[in-house]
Amino acid sequence: MIKVVDRLLLFVYSLAIGIASVFAIIMAAGGFDAGWLKDVVDDIVGENGAIQVTVIVAAILVLLFSLRFFILSFKRSGGHAPSINQRTEHGDIRISVDTVENLALKAASRTRGVKDLKARVRAADSGLQIMIRAFVDGDTPIPALSEEMQKTVSELVQETTGIPVAEVSVYIANVTQAPTTYKSRVE
Repeated sequence: MIKVVDRLLLFVYSLAIGIASVFAIIMAAGGFDAGWLKDVVDDIVGENGAIQVTVIVAAILVLLFSLRFFILSFKRSGGHAPSINQRTEHGDIRISVDTVENLALKAASRTRGVKDLKARVRAADSGLQIMIRAFVDGDTPIPALSEEMQKTVSELVQETTGIPVAEVSVYIANVTQAPTTYKSRVE
């Protein structure tokens, strides 16, 4: 959400600076009448209160946007995908959450009767919490299918990553309809 707000602020800021730049170029090139410019400056300085308040508010907003972007320029880049960090005797190991999700999907897809799998992984103090969302064909009992999937996912992820798996939750979203097959008849 913050990134979307920052992008919107950057757009508005860029637009305001662009308009101010065009105005400054036209003004410096003599594109405005000197009398008109004097009237504008007089309005800003204090003859027209509404314009004065508008200019102050706009200037404060541009200043706040500038400060926001100044602070963001010193923040550490968030370009890395979320990862799970482990410390070993030889150094650090970082495994992306996407990698663990793909391992969980690979393990879950080994379970017969499941389709349209999705996985979500969270790292907790007790270990990984994995949530699998699946559609089932309806031919296999759901409790047995879910238990098999939980066991397979937990074992593969733990064996491959070396990170303990605290829990594997299975959410059966729906039952899929098997397409009707027609046997062709040859006469």
